[in-house]
Amino acid sequence: MTRDRFEPDDRESRALPPRLDPRAGLPPRRRGAADTGRPADAAPAGRVRSRRPVIFTRIVVAVLSTVLLVTSGWGWYLGQVAEATVNRTDAIPTSGNDGTGRAGEAMNLLLVGNDSRSSLTEEQLAQLNAGKDSGINTDTMILVHVPADGSRASFVSFPRDSYVDIPDHGWDKLNAAYAYGYAETDESAAESQRQAGGAQLLVRTISQLTGLKIDHYAEVDLLGFFNLSSVVGGVEVNLCEAVDDSEWSGAVFPAGAQVISGAEALKFVRQRHGLPRGDFDRIVRQQVFIAGVLRKMLSDEVLLDLGKQRELVQAAAESLTVDRNLNLLQLAEQMQSVTAGSIEFQTIPYIGTDRDDQNRSIIRLEDEDTLQTFFANLSAEREEEAPAPEAPPTLDPTAVSVEVLNGSGTSGLAGKAATALTAAGFTVPGTGNADSMDFDLTEVHHAPGDEAMAATVAATLPGSAVVADDALSPGTVQLILGSDFNAVGQPVDAPQAAGEVTGADARTAADTTCIN
Repeated sequence: MTRDRFEPDDRESRALPPRLDPRAGLPPRRRGAADTGRPADAAPAGRVRSRRPVIFTRIVVAVLSTVLLVTSGWGWYLGQVAEATVNRTDAIPTSGNDGTGRAGEAMNLLLVGNDSRSSLTEEQLAQLNAGKDSGINTDTMILVHVPADGSRASFVSFPRDSYVDIPDHGWDKLNAAYAYGYAETDESAAESQRQAGGAQLLVRTISQLTGLKIDHYAEVDLLGFFNLSSVVGGVEVNLCEAVDDSEWSGAVFPAGAQVISGAEALKFVRQRHGLPRGDFDRIVRQQVFIAGVLRKMLSDEVLLDLGKQRELVQAAAESLTVDRNLNLLQLAEQMQSVTAGSIEFQTIPYIGTDRDDQNRSIIRLEDEDTLQTFFANLSAEREEEAPAPEAPPTLDPTAVSVEVLNGSGTSGLAGKAATALTAAGFTVPGTGNADSMDFDLTEVHHAPGDEAMAATVAATLPGSAVVADDALSPGTVQLILGSDFNAVGQPVDAPQAAGEVTGADARTAADTTCIN
């Protein structure tokens, strides 16, 4: 059973505490284009729509609740519960989503939150410090990559002010893409069609930016956020310092680990004022909250409680809107081997904040090649690593003869290393300069059969490279000092991995260290 998200259904009767229920004191009504409140600097006229307000955290929580559907007949039953309740929308475009970053049956899912507050009463806006409605611009976007074997999940956050090239509209903030797509859809079309138009342009924008094909789309609502955080019994978060943002988000929390849910959770993930990096730290807040929910969902407290499983699935499906082809049970089955330690959160690589030609604050992302490399690495299927070969045994240093050559370009380095090696018991027959002074890496060369001697020298220089050299005579190891050399007995400087790009603030769902 499926339906467009704005068809009337029996979910108008879902109960929340009166102080949080966006419909308290209002007659039941169809959500439609009549909700048009927005500030003067919001999206242009014609773009305002009625939508249940959502934020970043409730998106991921809702989708990953389906992980609980994977247990035999009970899983089938929960799958039927979800499918009977979830909303569907035409979010995936037929063109402009042709990225090449897929492998096998790997999946890329775009999770979207919207900052509309049109369904909240004035009283609730004040209580939640939610501010005024800002139209239909998307608040936060996350790309989730799940490999074919479901062994891990990668979540990459896209700051809403990222300055990007929106297809057919030029450069603008990323959160404007949805608004453009909504506005250019025929005004006479049904509301669900206009929303699908917004989702499709956002998908095209993310696909162009990342070089990946977006397979599925999902967004959820505020009710789901409150329901899920309550069903799991609250979420533990850890703050390095106490915060007091009562003027803006309403977030007032002590330092240290604490359990939050409901309105307090909303304040926690919305705070950006008073944080060292503003929106960047807010993204980390949201990721940490999601990680806490996932740890709860993967714990015995939930996995062994069938009643709680049903509550979670019901709450998730009621708040979830997905594309027409997303199979929730199949997604759950694909992710059943995921653990908290194999769920990684990152932020798209960025340069920093800047101003555009309209003097608006924007976020400059890394160049196209850097971004494409980052997402290509993200989507690359990881091959099973072969077991490392057994390390050769080491010897007593007095049984090892080592010649020291300076290839670092630093004068006198070979003499200093020879003195230290002699003090450690090695025999040093001589020192000198290498054929080249451009060695970046420290290398230990040995003749075939002298592996144990080379391993003994390398053990005094952790991180140095061991190289078999047929040109050497047996019985003497040759140590070539590179620019990474520090001192005998100290590790060499670790080299940077060529071509590897990492996003900001990478952490796993198992990480419980404190944050801002």
